[in-house]
Amino acid sequence: MRIALFVTCLADTLFPGVGQSTVRLLERLGHRVEFPEAQTCCGQMHINTGYASEALPLVRHYVELFEPYEVIVAPSGSCVGSVRHQYAMVARRCGDEKLAQRAERVAARTYELSQLLVDVLGVEDVGAYYPHRVTYHPTCHSLRLLRVGERPLQLLRNVAGIDLVELPDAEVCCGFGGTFALKNADVSTAMLADKMRNVVDSGAQVCTAGDSSCLMHIGGGLSRLRAGVKTVHLAEILASTREAG
Repeated sequence: MRIALFVTCLADTLFPGVGQSTVRLLERLGHRVEFPEAQTCCGQMHINTGYASEALPLVRHYVELFEPYEVIVAPSGSCVGSVRHQYAMVARRCGDEKLAQRAERVAARTYELSQLLVDVLGVEDVGAYYPHRVTYHPTCHSLRLLRVGERPLQLLRNVAGIDLVELPDAEVCCGFGGTFALKNADVSTAMLADKMRNVVDSGAQVCTAGDSSCLMHIGGGLSRLRAGVKTVHLAEILASTREAG
């Protein structure tokens, strides 16, 4: 299958290993992955802060760039949530019905990584090996917008060597929320404190999730606490093998 990788801003600028792991994983499963180099930000930040007209060129660019591909994958529930649930809305709000219809068609072929693996490729055991105690944080957009449900956990349960432990109050937001963390810093910090306490109480060595943004928020807090817990993206765990370790 010919798959296009939409790597997202955070992976591109701060966490390149997430994109590399996504490619390595999918190629190991026998698929061809292409990286359209002209890709840019998805525009979610603009949309969420009320700048729909400024986001429209980004929506149009995404649609034009990824339209030729039968499947698009991104290691981010947040960015895929924007493509799936905001793109057509933005186009219609700006009076471009043709773009809205094209956006809907491309959005239907855009998947978060666990969705692609389980729903499209029909894989739950990707042949990964990760001998660590891990807890999983379901990020808000993946949980509530995309409704990925148990898919990430299904994949993690099939990882050899893993000790998967439950995260208390897992479905509670970590407090990041993009610009929310900037505009409501005190509330965000309080939410983060609760999330970090639950991560530490789980006894995990590693906290994983499907969004680098939330992991950046949680990981930053844990590092300041010197809690001894790492944050690792789901793609990086699934790409790990005995040979790599």
